[in-house]
Amino acid sequence: MSPPDRVSARTLTALTGASIPLPDPAQLTHLQFRRFAGCPVCNLHLRSVVTRLPEIRAAGIREVVIFHSSATELRKYTADLPLDVIADPDRALYREFGVETGARALLDPRGWAAIARAIGTELPARRGERPAPPARPEGGRLGLPADFLIHPDGTVLATKYGEYADDQWSVDDLLAVAGRHSGTPTPIPTTAPEE
Repeated sequence: MSPPDRVSARTLTALTGASIPLPDPAQLTHLQFRRFAGCPVCNLHLRSVVTRLPEIRAAGIREVVIFHSSATELRKYTADLPLDVIADPDRALYREFGVETGARALLDPRGWAAIARAIGTELPARRGERPAPPARPEGGRLGLPADFLIHPDGTVLATKYGEYADDQWSVDDLLAVAGRHSGTPTPIPTTAPEE
């Protein structure tokens, strides 16, 4: 999926049971595809998003986060996140959006520093608060991240397909991308123009 593809309207169900419109009809949607429930790299990234959530919301962006884990497994790790978290254990959305898996998720040297930082930061922070990452995560460890910025009319404005575990938009990247797309996209004609 790439600009200016269109996302068909649908309603997703968050872990909280809330109905989440995709695309959001009133604001931009940052659709994040993360890896597995309990992934230290994903958790570290999402904590950075939560820290700057007021800035993200002020920019007119709604955060929607997809994991390829079950709702039961996700609740163990994400219940305290003030984000719309969606379980996609069958990877239906991953397939639709072309989000892949691959050994490079863990083997690409560009991700090793982030993996070490995430393990060093997330694991000590979990003691007594959250369970340790699963030894055998649902859907495996080889998922790759992806980011999509979607206009309220469903137009995909920008994409980022990760090449390794920590290859996603930072909050600064997201705000910059959204700033470049703050206007209304050019509509895609549904019929040939009249002459």
